[in-house]
Amino acid sequence: MPNRTSRLALAAAGVTVVLWASAFVSIRSAGAAYSPGALALGRLLAGSLVLGIVLLIRREGLPPRAAWKGIALSGLMWFGVYMVVLNWGEQEVDAGTAAMVVNIGPILIALLGAKVLGEALPPRLLAGMGVSFAGAVAVGLSMSGGSGESHASVLGVVLCLIAAMAYAGGVVAQKPALAHGSALQVTTFGCLVGAVACLPFAGQLVEEAAEAPLSATLNMLYLGVFPTALAFTTWAYALARTTAGRMGATTYAVPALVVLMAWALLGELPALLTLGGGALCLAGVAVSRSRPKAPVVPAAGPTEPARQEPAGTTEPAGTEPAARKEPA
Repeated sequence: MPNRTSRLALAAAGVTVVLWASAFVSIRSAGAAYSPGALALGRLLAGSLVLGIVLLIRREGLPPRAAWKGIALSGLMWFGVYMVVLNWGEQEVDAGTAAMVVNIGPILIALLGAKVLGEALPPRLLAGMGVSFAGAVAVGLSMSGGSGESHASVLGVVLCLIAAMAYAGGVVAQKPALAHGSALQVTTFGCLVGAVACLPFAGQLVEEAAEAPLSATLNMLYLGVFPTALAFTTWAYALARTTAGRMGATTYAVPALVVLMAWALLGELPALLTLGGGALCLAGVAVSRSRPKAPVVPAAGPTEPARQEPAGTTEPAGTEPAARKEPA
């Protein structure tokens, strides 16, 4: 049963990573017609609607009171602040710079998890995160086209840093909530909290939706249904069954998948540096999720056959033969 649970958690994390990678392609389309706050609100409203319907069908009801603190904090920081600030930041810096800055998030998750949740920082996790971060930097440099062609601003870098901190804080806040509520409950009400926090952008959403092309609106709805409703639920399911640091390290696979998806769906041929960085991201994830092999305990040797005494010798009457020790 533990092995089956581990496999299900790994599969859930895989679904999350793939869908979050696909979100970058959709954001590129929707972000051309929607402002950062309006896009975040539309995405969260679509996600909340789908999650609410599923919650009603499954009749899970409200989460326990003990889960609400974590739900409120993660909903405000991760679903609310992170989505708006990241959308805004990507308008101020190129995609490569944004990827490099935001990818400090998993490192912050591991450090916060150790400080706040008391999680361990095993050497394999730290080594894997170091390899993956190097890969993310390589991908970011290749995407930005070098320092001469990159577009960056101090505001954009600061916004991406805020997004990374909000992401890390949201994950660490969500972990304790999952000890009391189900993955569906925590995700549904976290998404709803984020949507409420983004309601000041409702006017922009209505105005921009009236003028946006259908493709941009469909991409916004896709972001709400799949990378938000489904992927955040599978994330919560996996997070409840492993540490925050290990789950954060798993997201380093996203840059590599974005490269492959852009190649397959958009015809964007990646450079050698991009491919090498993507390979490093995946290698680092593999290292961070690996576990040291258990020490092999040597099996007991065969029972030593009874030694036959030489003829003519006998044990004294009334005594037992001396006990022999079996080999370890």
